[in-house]
Amino acid sequence: MHHKPNDLLKAHGKNWQTGCIEQRYENPWINVTHREVTAPTGSKGIYGHVHFKTTAIGVVPIDAEGYTWLVGQARYTLQRYEWEIPEGGAPEGESLLATAQRELREETGIRARRWTTLLKLNTSNSVTDEVAHTYVAQDLRFGTTEPDDTEQLQVRKILLDDAINMAMDGTISDSLAMASLIKVGLMLERKLLSL
Repeated sequence: MHHKPNDLLKAHGKNWQTGCIEQRYENPWINVTHREVTAPTGSKGIYGHVHFKTTAIGVVPIDAEGYTWLVGQARYTLQRYEWEIPEGGAPEGESLLATAQRELREETGIRARRWTTLLKLNTSNSVTDEVAHTYVAQDLRFGTTEPDDTEQLQVRKILLDDAINMAMDGTISDSLAMASLIKVGLMLERKLLSL
């Protein structure tokens, strides 16, 4: 039997209770609060809660020959170079699909005529409420990139199978890219998506 998460919560009868909330840090992208909480078990504790002001967006572009495009960039938080799918953030009030289209164009120069919703992902639900949405982009047209001022991107055309293998062997470790590429592979295998 398949239950919705809120149905399971109601069946168990208790949820987390929030007491005092103190804002500790805020910038244009995130808000960090310290919270005093009571667990469903009745145990008291604390939580550091990171609220994202944007919705994470990712795109897996695929052409008719089975190629995709990865974006490489130095990630400050990890202090290393990462290969990812084209990604960005949708500001509140902006359409998720419009953001996906913009991010794909800015990072790779690609425009797509066909879009398929791929997945919704909670990126790290033990500390943040960040939600991510990804799409498959197909029927591609090519132009020039328009990276942000802070982005020094390298764009790599690669066989989709090779990108999926990079996600499987840990070469790609970005959670949104890994989940998206592996799901695309399963969808193609199960004939839920075609090139």
